[in-house]
Amino acid sequence: MGSGMTMIPRSQERSALEQEQFLKILSREEALGRFEAALFPRSIPSAPCRLADALGAALAEDVTAPIDVPPFDRSNVDGFAVRSADVVAAGEGAPVRLWLNDEAIHCGTAPTLQVAAGSATAIATGGPLPRGADAVVMVEHTQPAGSDAIEVRRATSPGQFVAYAGSDIARGEALLRAGTIIGSREIGMLAACGVAEVNVARKPLVAVISTGDELVQPGELLAPAEIYDTNGAIVTAAIDENGGQAVFLGAIPDDEAKLEAAMRRALADADMLVLSGGTSKGAGDLSHRIIGRLGQPGIIAHGVALKPGKPLCLAVCDGKPVVILPGFPTSAMFTFHDMIVPVLRRMAGLPPRSDAKVSATVPVRIASELGRTEFVMVSLVEGRGGLIAYPSGKGSGAITSFAQADGFLRIHALADQMPAGTEAEVTLFTPHVRVPDLVIVGSHCTGLDLVTAQLAHAGLSVRSIAVGSLGGLAAARRGECDLAPIHLFDDRSETYNSPYLVEGLELVPGWRRMQGIVFRKGDKRFEDLSAKEAVAAAISDPACIMVNRNQGAGTRILIDRLLGGARPEGYWNQPRSHNAVAAAVAQHRADWGMTIAPVAHAGGLDFIPLAEEHYDFALVTARKDRPAVQAFLDALGSHEARAALERAGFRPA
Repeated sequence: MGSGMTMIPRSQERSALEQEQFLKILSREEALGRFEAALFPRSIPSAPCRLADALGAALAEDVTAPIDVPPFDRSNVDGFAVRSADVVAAGEGAPVRLWLNDEAIHCGTAPTLQVAAGSATAIATGGPLPRGADAVVMVEHTQPAGSDAIEVRRATSPGQFVAYAGSDIARGEALLRAGTIIGSREIGMLAACGVAEVNVARKPLVAVISTGDELVQPGELLAPAEIYDTNGAIVTAAIDENGGQAVFLGAIPDDEAKLEAAMRRALADADMLVLSGGTSKGAGDLSHRIIGRLGQPGIIAHGVALKPGKPLCLAVCDGKPVVILPGFPTSAMFTFHDMIVPVLRRMAGLPPRSDAKVSATVPVRIASELGRTEFVMVSLVEGRGGLIAYPSGKGSGAITSFAQADGFLRIHALADQMPAGTEAEVTLFTPHVRVPDLVIVGSHCTGLDLVTAQLAHAGLSVRSIAVGSLGGLAAARRGECDLAPIHLFDDRSETYNSPYLVEGLELVPGWRRMQGIVFRKGDKRFEDLSAKEAVAAAISDPACIMVNRNQGAGTRILIDRLLGGARPEGYWNQPRSHNAVAAAVAQHRADWGMTIAPVAHAGGLDFIPLAEEHYDFALVTARKDRPAVQAFLDALGSHEARAALERAGFRPA
């Protein structure tokens, strides 16, 4: 032996450890805190995986959408692409006749003809909307009028039966977060964006050893005083259920040399070691004595204030967790699920496990069609009186409606609506839906993903529901969210957002987004002009088509101020997102519109700055002290988030 080292006889070592154990019983929180502090942060091993092989795996990193989905404005029904202004007065007793353009648009068919005033183009479900059209009339609401015309017998509003570009998934938005378990719905989202390969977390290899002279494996004969090894099978299955890959190494008798050799072999190959039995005080208690010789720092907690589960032993040996569960199966599984599962899932790159309720209040009226049983997919958030079920508003063609919902509710065939305030039964898609820690309802921005990423990576779940600035304010007033992102300009005060707040809401500054006019590069009509000059030039050119924004959007207020009452061609084309505006211009459905600089640049378009828009948050004061809200406010002010926003083209407030 080298100088300065003193050998302690094995008998003295045993005596000291036996005297120390259970002298300090830790609380559950302190024991788990010490255990996690000794293990994390740590990197999660990952590997690329083909989409076809990714089912059941956990994403190792965030995935952002590389394209808009759908990539173009498309029809949701079989019918005719029209200009809504042409059929605004149509009815059963007053049909409107439209002449048919000499083309029919199907899926995969690029339109070649513009829909001029008084005309219509036949279009199939999924077909791209042609230039000039801003709505689709269902074929059931028309009647042939000769070989080259139709009669429209029902009025159509702008945007009816149109799925706008990016209305399902917007380019650059967070598609899936790290830790997401890839199921068929997630595979559908990834495939819709053209993603063929993802990085997935490698399942931690967990060695399982049972200890005790009395243990016999199932299938073998029991001798007197022997019992079947229940824990080995239970623990192995529970590890596989929670993201690990278990390897059962059998039952080891109460022989210190044999047990130490088995534990060393297990730690050499596995990422984690779980034993059961051998934790309580007595002659057969060998495991905790061996741990001190297997690596540093060794035992973290031996004795936890749990009932059942007091004898639990938690250790870390050279970076690898070692857990010794109590011998009784009830105690073993209680402590495993309560204390070990959070660590195991974290090592596997999985979100925390939690359960969900199935009764929720519907906050808004849901219209339905008489004669048909309707299933409405919903997202669950926490409200003042319990769970709130927000219906998905993206339409039947949206893959995210199914992938991002927690479950669905049913509207009876004899009902034409589900009234607001209805207490409904929600059927969950999975048995472990987690009510989000933070709920954000209002205007969406890709910058929001850059801030909430910190919360997601910290294990907090965030639900963002895009309903527009005014819809978000209404939800905040009803107490259905924590924060409502808004960007509303007040003409009277010429300020953003503050004039729209009411009692119980307070303003949290977010970031600034440069709004401006977007057009295709090389379009001489707009080059070298200011925003106001560009709009004036567009208004004076009848062939110049604009793309607008939906009513209630902050951008719409700016557009209407610039137009000063003018209603140029394309005014009633009203998509609900910045990405859809850029897509309409890039794809020649429109020649100009208003969007934000990051979206314009991402789409390869030219941009004329107009004004900085204030994207702020209406905070529900009564929810300000919630931990998730404080975590969001901390993230919003962090150097990491501010730097990420600046890289994306935003200016933090």
